[in-house]
Amino acid sequence: MKAIQVHTPGGAEQLQLVEVPVPQPGPRQALVRVAVSGVNFIDIYFRTGLYKSDIPIAIGCEGAGTVEAVGAEVTEVAPGDRVAWAMPRGSYAEYTAIAAAQLVPIPAHVDFSSAAAAMLQGMTAHYLTHSTYALKAGDSCLVHAAAGGAGGLVAQAAKMLGARVFGTVSTEAKAAVARGNGVDDVILYTQVEFDAEVRRLTGGKGVDVVYDSVGRTTFEKSLNCLRPRGLLALFGQSSGSVPPFDITGLNTKGSLFLSRPSLGHYLLTREELLWRAGDVLKWIEEGKLRPRVERVYPLADAAAAHRDLEGRSTTGKLLLAVS
Repeated sequence: MKAIQVHTPGGAEQLQLVEVPVPQPGPRQALVRVAVSGVNFIDIYFRTGLYKSDIPIAIGCEGAGTVEAVGAEVTEVAPGDRVAWAMPRGSYAEYTAIAAAQLVPIPAHVDFSSAAAAMLQGMTAHYLTHSTYALKAGDSCLVHAAAGGAGGLVAQAAKMLGARVFGTVSTEAKAAVARGNGVDDVILYTQVEFDAEVRRLTGGKGVDVVYDSVGRTTFEKSLNCLRPRGLLALFGQSSGSVPPFDITGLNTKGSLFLSRPSLGHYLLTREELLWRAGDVLKWIEEGKLRPRVERVYPLADAAAAHRDLEGRSTTGKLLLAVS
């Protein structure tokens, strides 16, 4: 089968299309023929070596496809089932062997592309808005990169819960996309200081929570946007890692809370996985959540997909058509 691997961590050119044997499902595993793989910043983190992994590095943490075979002791899925997943790596490949307990069924009226586009980022939006800071009607939040794949779904989920949603974008074109994602107050950070603008729009109060996937370039100003005892949920680092800082600042800025969550810690049981994925896929089926697929690349063009994502030239989800 064809698969993408990284033998030397580095730039997008390190994504190599190789021929490898089709894996065989072991006990409690299922062999899945991958139809579509999602492209995410976490793939870049593994490719560059920011996140450590054995060599060769398997790339791709999200996908959708069809179960081809199952190993011993599998009760969760059967051959022929349409399934999706997030977190197990290796979806940049024609086949992948995954623990059956990490697979979720795709509803009848949801296609592979929509499922693959929403698993990682959709469940991220779910845990951020339902668990890390459980939004309710009347709350307020700031979502960075509100026209992007993850930010757009976070904004949509927040709006479903009745929150007032602020969102940052870089261009007028992205502002239009953000408004389509349910953002009430769009802030062009290229024209104004976003922390000052949030303060102005909230009458100096600040927001209850900031959902920040950007990291280094937004961190300090994100803290400035919070009300006393507000929460900064730093769930990504597309601009780089946040440098060490004096936590006394959390006190002086209002006894703030800081969390660095990741999806895996919000999927500790199969029951939690089925809850989050079930909600996300149901919302898609009902038209309440709308993943915005911007581009679909063939598997062999994975490097181009990574360059586009790193270049921040996209306003939605990037996918690889695998088979």
